[in-house]
Amino acid sequence: MSGVPAGSDHPAAPQVPAAPRVPAAPRVPAAPRVPADPVRRVALAPAAELLLRGLAERHGPLMFHQSGGCCDGSSPMCYPRGEFRVGGADVLLGRVAGDTPFWMSAGQYAYWRHTHLTVDVVPGRGSGFSLEAPEGVRFLLRSRLLTDEESDRLAAQPPPPRGDAAEQAQG
Repeated sequence: MSGVPAGSDHPAAPQVPAAPRVPAAPRVPAAPRVPADPVRRVALAPAAELLLRGLAERHGPLMFHQSGGCCDGSSPMCYPRGEFRVGGADVLLGRVAGDTPFWMSAGQYAYWRHTHLTVDVVPGRGSGFSLEAPEGVRFLLRSRLLTDEESDRLAAQPPPPRGDAAEQAQG
């Protein structure tokens, strides 16, 4: 092995020409992030959807309201749309069966905002004015806590509209 002492006059190894510089590819901006579908706060069980469609055939467009009171106030009530007046103390949780709005009193929403609600139907008569009462059945809510992922997605969405703002937007 022959070493070349540092600082000697020994000629350096032959220089290899550098490869030609290739221009960098143009930076393509990332595609805009398509937001995930909004988290649905309320849905219908199949039996409730079937009943709701039958009620809509007889009564026209419908709406739900969940007041949060005692007794039947803790059950969702189904009314012909427009027969129950909503206002600033009501929150629109979403729409079910196409275009049927589901409203909840703001006070009740404060307790239920961390849950997903499913409207179901069971045998028995409620004692309110809900349209399903003559059918011998009543609507009720089944709930589950939102997942962490659903909660994070909801935090990125605007808050649900209040009755006064929703009426202005529709009027």
